[in-house]
Amino acid sequence: MRTFNYIAPLALALALTACGEATEGETGISSGSAVEAVEAPAGQKWSETVSKTESGGVVMGNPDAPIKLVEYMSITCSHCKDFGEEAFAPLRDQYVESGRVSFEIRNFVRDPLDLSAAILSRCSGEAPFFPLTEQALGYQATMFEKAQAMGEATYSDILKSAPESRFVRLAEQLGLITFFQQRGISEDQAKACLADTAAAEMLMTNTQKAAEQFDIEGTPTFLINGQKVDGTNWTMIETKLKEAGAR
Repeated sequence: MRTFNYIAPLALALALTACGEATEGETGISSGSAVEAVEAPAGQKWSETVSKTESGGVVMGNPDAPIKLVEYMSITCSHCKDFGEEAFAPLRDQYVESGRVSFEIRNFVRDPLDLSAAILSRCSGEAPFFPLTEQALGYQATMFEKAQAMGEATYSDILKSAPESRFVRLAEQLGLITFFQQRGISEDQAKACLADTAAAEMLMTNTQKAAEQFDIEGTPTFLINGQKVDGTNWTMIETKLKEAGAR
């Protein structure tokens, strides 16, 4: 069982950001016949069809897509950043838009930095979630620099503060409030989201459940139609999608 220490020293938190490869999963996505494309309703695009899921994620695409891809990801994971840079555009344009594939992101929070960014990526609801997540991954290096600059004493003091102010203070130090403010989330809105202890608890609880249900030990980890598959990069995952009929 994975545990999460939210008053861990800064050195530990930053060590966690060097995310490891996901453990090998089941490889039994059988090769089947090609799946027919499904047109979106008139005047709509599947890439703009976005909704929350019962598992706590956000899904893009045809809700009845025969091939359902799920990524468990962390905003502070370098492998997740690499996957986003390689995969998000072709996955959206070639696979989601065809109606064959839906793509769901489920936050797998690993440290306080990740949790702060994940809360803010969800702050305006599901519609802007995917672009905000993609841009937050691009902010990763700057976030790490600011985390190092704050020092152990400041970091420890922040994480010992009251739950409703803890992630507000951390996000201020990391420049996250300004970052998301530049992307349409007001300072007041950002602070309200970060002070919402129920939202933080939900993300941590969903992470714990995912770790137990799918034996997730690293990010990114992928599911296709509910089955964990091998692969941490776009080449591997695209191959799996094609094997499942997305071709």
